[in-house]
Amino acid sequence: MDAIVTAGGIPLPEDPLYPYTNGEPKALIDVAGKPMIQWVLDALSEARHVERVVLVGLSPKSGVTCQKPLYFLSNQGNMLANILSGIHKVLELNPQAEYVLIVSSDIPGIKPFMVDWLIETAMQTQDDVYYGVVPREVMEKRYPNSKRTYTRLKDMEVCGADINIAHVRMATQHLDLWERLIGNRKSPLKQAATLGLDTLFLLLTRRITLQEAAERVSQRIGIRGRVIVWEHAEAGMDVDKPHQLELLRADLAREQEEAGAA
Repeated sequence: MDAIVTAGGIPLPEDPLYPYTNGEPKALIDVAGKPMIQWVLDALSEARHVERVVLVGLSPKSGVTCQKPLYFLSNQGNMLANILSGIHKVLELNPQAEYVLIVSSDIPGIKPFMVDWLIETAMQTQDDVYYGVVPREVMEKRYPNSKRTYTRLKDMEVCGADINIAHVRMATQHLDLWERLIGNRKSPLKQAATLGLDTLFLLLTRRITLQEAAERVSQRIGIRGRVIVWEHAEAGMDVDKPHQLELLRADLAREQEEAGAA
């Protein structure tokens, strides 16, 4: 499966991460001695099921590398446009492609075996979209001070994963809705409102389970969607705020020290 890595974000002065970037891409923030995105590319390099990587938002001048064939695309202006551009590039490289792995550049904790686990788990079925969630207890056990934003459902509290899988046909279907959902990706309530007031009400009153929510969204959009529940918090541990950046810097530095001592 080919992977699309989105790296188009450049923090503005009002963004809490701006002091770490000064107008440069967020993906290039140093994390334990290398650019944040390089950790992601290293994981994809060693993942058995990843064939090629399309990187959207950086150029070869960035200096990032990958052991898999790596293709650079310029930033298209927003996340949806970047994903669509990546899908079109994948289809150009491999017209027979059916699914793509969509990976954010700001989950430096992700590991190769986690990438392979997601692909193997998802490909047991033939759905349109596979959307990952991390239960609160999984996240807080691994990263106790991460302070993630959780969606409260009837049966669990979850945050979204930043590595997911989609069928390439999604590049031509429901684009207006995808744009609104992706634009509100940091606000589960706004996403629910986009899908209908009834869904929003059920979410606010915690009267809907994770599976019921997935089924309702799939029916509303007209796709076959499947939720992947992660046992690894790294998939949802993205860098949005300075304390999360420092947490991952310390965690990955400690990991490097332990690896060097082994």
